[in-house]
Amino acid sequence: MKKGNSKTIQEGLYQEIDIPNGIEANVSENIITIESNGKKMKRNFVPIINIRIKENKIIISANMKRKKERKLFFSYIAHIKNMLHGLEENFEYKLKISNVHFPMNASFNKEKREFVIKNFLGEKKDRTIKIIENVEINIKGDEIIVSSYDIEKAGRTAADIEKCSKVRNFDRRVYQDGIFIIEKPRRSYMQWQN
Repeated sequence: MKKGNSKTIQEGLYQEIDIPNGIEANVSENIITIESNGKKMKRNFVPIINIRIKENKIIISANMKRKKERKLFFSYIAHIKNMLHGLEENFEYKLKISNVHFPMNASFNKEKREFVIKNFLGEKKDRTIKIIENVEINIKGDEIIVSSYDIEKAGRTAADIEKCSKVRNFDRRVYQDGIFIIEKPRRSYMQWQN
């Protein structure tokens, strides 16, 4: 056996992200807050990742390069970039209404913040989803656009709509009715033909 210290010194992880003009960022007590034009987002981070603001940059660093730090480090970089992008331009999810057997009707009540699906597979009872704050829904014919400056809220809402229109207790190969996500931010799944 070799004598001496078996631990190796590793250099840490380091990344700088530019803050666009008109956006303010603050860090206090393991919480990063980013805001612009009345829009505000917060995210907690664990103390093993260091996040600080210097001039017009967000600096993310970690002292070690272990697997745990690397995962958190790159996750926080993606989260912060999404927060900054969302304050400049909303994230959009597109969904498509597919009617095969029964003509369903989808509507959004802004006052009650409810998304309603009527006549799904001939059901008498409406299917209703409560829509979280800071998410907008726009229905154009058989296309639904879910948008928000917070990518997580927009994604959760789109997934809830898709899940609410899921066919149960029927053969899925025959009953292909539903509302399906066809496009995510920077990702497109299907090309629909009219």
